[in-house]
Amino acid sequence: MVTAKTTPRGRPRDARAHAAILTTAAELVTETGYAAMSLGAVAARARVGKDTIYRRWSGKAELVYEAVFTTTDTAPVPDTGTLEGDLTVLVQQLIDEFSAPAAAAALPGLLADFAAAPELRATIRSAFLAPAKQRLADVFDRARARGETVPGVESDLVLDSLVGTVLFRLGILGEPASPRLARSVAGIAAKGIEAR
Repeated sequence: MVTAKTTPRGRPRDARAHAAILTTAAELVTETGYAAMSLGAVAARARVGKDTIYRRWSGKAELVYEAVFTTTDTAPVPDTGTLEGDLTVLVQQLIDEFSAPAAAAALPGLLADFAAAPELRATIRSAFLAPAKQRLADVFDRARARGETVPGVESDLVLDSLVGTVLFRLGILGEPASPRLARSVAGIAAKGIEAR
C-alpha cells in the first residue's frame, strides 16, 4: 500500500504500528460509523500516539480510505490468459472490497469529505490510486501482446469506469452484488477496448 506522505526524518516507521492503525481504523469505522470514528479512538485501540497517526495520514478521511479501499492493491495481478478474464478478476476484487462492512460504513462520510476537499481528492488520486492503475496497465500490456487491444487504451478512464460502476451499484444504490456482476461489467469493458 502507498501512503500519501513521505517518510519523515528521524525514527524509521514501525510497520507493525502502521498495520495496527489500519486494522483498527477499519474495525472502528465498521463498529461506530465514519462520523463517530475519531483518530483518538484509533490511537487508543492501536496503542499508538495520535502523533504517530498524523505523521502518516493528513486526517481521518485519508486514513479510512487506505484502511478500507486499498486491500486489492496488494493482490497479484490476474493473468487468466484473456483480457475479459483478467478484468473479471479485477472487478470481482472491487466488488469484494465495496461489499465489506467497513466500506458500507465509511463510504457516505468519505464521499462527503471528498466533495468538500479538492486537495483530499487530489491526494487520493495521486497517492492511493497509483497501484490500481499499475495493475490495470499490466493487464493491458499483456492483452496488447496477445493482440486483444490496440495501443493507446486510456487505462485511467477504464479504471474509473470499472470502479464507478461498482461504486454506483453497491455503494450508492445499495444493490446486492449478483454472481454475474463482475463478468458482465468486465465483458462490457473488454468489448469497448478490444482490437477490431
